[in-house]
Amino acid sequence: MSRFVWLPLLGIIGIIAMLVIPIPPTLLDVLLIINLSISLTVLLVAMSIREALDFSVFPSLLLVTTLFRLALNVSSTRLILTQGYAGHVIETFGSFVIGSNAVVGVIVFIILIIIQFIVITRGAERVAEVAARFTLDAMPGKQISIDADLNSGLINETDARQRRKAIEQEADFYGAMDGASKFVKGDAIASMIIVAVNIIGGFIIGMAQLNLSFSQAITQFTQLSVGDGLVSQIPALLLSTATGLIVTRSATSEHLGKDILQQIFSNSTMLSIVAGLIVLLGIFTPISILPTLPVAIIFLFASRRLVRRKKEADARALQEAEQKKTATTKSPESMYGLLHIEPIEFEFGYALVPMADRSQGGDLLERVGLIRKQCALDLGIVVPMIRFRDNLQLKPNEYIIKIRGTEVARFELVPNHYLAMSGPVSDPMIMGIPTKEPAFGLPAEWVNDTMRERAVLSGYTVVDPPSLIATHLTEILKTHADELLGRQEVRTLLDAVKERHPVLLEELVPQLLAVGDVQRVLCNLLRERVSIRDLVSILEALADQARFTRDPDALSEYVRQRLARQITDQVRSGAPSITAITLSQATERRIQEHLTQNEQGSQLALDPRFTAQLIKNLGEHINRLAALGKNSILLVSPAIRAQLRKVIQRTLPDLSVLSYAELDPDAPIESGGVVNL
Repeated sequence: MSRFVWLPLLGIIGIIAMLVIPIPPTLLDVLLIINLSISLTVLLVAMSIREALDFSVFPSLLLVTTLFRLALNVSSTRLILTQGYAGHVIETFGSFVIGSNAVVGVIVFIILIIIQFIVITRGAERVAEVAARFTLDAMPGKQISIDADLNSGLINETDARQRRKAIEQEADFYGAMDGASKFVKGDAIASMIIVAVNIIGGFIIGMAQLNLSFSQAITQFTQLSVGDGLVSQIPALLLSTATGLIVTRSATSEHLGKDILQQIFSNSTMLSIVAGLIVLLGIFTPISILPTLPVAIIFLFASRRLVRRKKEADARALQEAEQKKTATTKSPESMYGLLHIEPIEFEFGYALVPMADRSQGGDLLERVGLIRKQCALDLGIVVPMIRFRDNLQLKPNEYIIKIRGTEVARFELVPNHYLAMSGPVSDPMIMGIPTKEPAFGLPAEWVNDTMRERAVLSGYTVVDPPSLIATHLTEILKTHADELLGRQEVRTLLDAVKERHPVLLEELVPQLLAVGDVQRVLCNLLRERVSIRDLVSILEALADQARFTRDPDALSEYVRQRLARQITDQVRSGAPSITAITLSQATERRIQEHLTQNEQGSQLALDPRFTAQLIKNLGEHINRLAALGKNSILLVSPAIRAQLRKVIQRTLPDLSVLSYAELDPDAPIESGGVVNL
């Protein structure tokens, strides 16, 4: 096809030349047949497309064909007025339609003009205007829908880009059709004027220059003018019809003919009723039964045929369903789909459905998209798509969050209420339903609209249910981020790094470490909420240390030391200094004495009473500092940090345990107390 791309350009040049250069009648005959063929082709294509954008070149093609038709009118007018003959095609059309009566020809031509101008063209023009306006009005909503699907993980960036491009093409197409429909309208007006000019001009030339009688001049030039008008208006009528078909076409999976047959002739009862009415029309009216009976028989036959085909289709569908059911029961491969577990699931009661339904004003899906982005920025991982589903077994306002098919959180909302959390000073006038904030376990109250305003004025933190769910879901994702990072996800992250740092990956994986080893190190970091976004620095540290050990715990400690500035900035959280609780030398020495080495790495086996007293003392220090508005960390030696963290994480999950080697030397530190056991 690339060899013929110059044909449209030559065609347009030829059309322009026809406006000024006379052409012989024989060539005009060929061009008129080409014009008719093009119009018929365009009509058939318009009927076969499944959606308007399948024929996106139509507005430009409509302009070119209109210009071509007007150029033919100019050429035929020149021949009619100069030679009194415009070729065999025009003469044949004129004599075939008019015969010996010029008035009949004029009337037929006027009827065609009325059909095209008033019925088809005006309707298509109005539909094009409305379609263009509604398409442009719907663009923002469609763009927002695409962004929401992208944020929620339903589509990827490539799909989103393709959908945006399709929306732009649709808007451009209907905008162009709004203007292109004016071409058809103007063409109909021009045809009427051209025919009138040909008749009047031909009559004057025939009488004054060719010495024809009045009747001869009228007959000859009316025949030629009407023939010329018919030859041009029949293709114009075809294009007008194609225009109407395209602008009224809805997106479908089938072409127009099949859609019409399926939608009109799908109801056998209606066809039987029509057949009966036609028979009654022939019996009880002066209309003879002869023309109505064959039509009624056709409709009745079609009705019976549809009934028979529907029964056959139902029987076939039932048989296929039985075969499929049998195959499913016998085939073990079909059961593998049941074994799939979603990484993250959010199940909710039926009263919470409006929050997740965009059509009802819910924005929960958009919030989830923002959560996934925020997790990528904070933790450095791509959170998998979150599967939302309603669960009738839950209470109406209850929701649960599952990780790998296991429930990890559950909470029940109070309808038409807001969650209010007090500041340093609570207001006794705030009366609500006591509860606990689900993300952090803080004491809170459910308050109504009236009490909400007072709570805000009293310094309470007040959140609506969607914000509460978003915060809860965010904390769950951060807490269980290590469970979402498998080997496949790590492989994807490594492939992304390899595009910019190929040498690093070639040295590390699989030369020094396997993907599973890297995954265990990254999970150790995520388990303590250390971001792995700076994956290059992490891999550089692993490449340096993996020559000496492949123990994931030891490698994790080395990586943490390499990320000292990042970890320091994270625990500081904008505070002027870091408040650190430390252990006395005797306490650290006692803990270190209980460290043992085995094939699985270091293990810490402390006396239960010692562990309980240690956790109690740490809790007292944490509560004392929290009352002063300070967030504290536990600062210990590198030798015991990792194992001590494992001991206290169940009781004090929010306490950050750092070693001296993981703190930025320039960070200001203040003592929050010393634990001495």
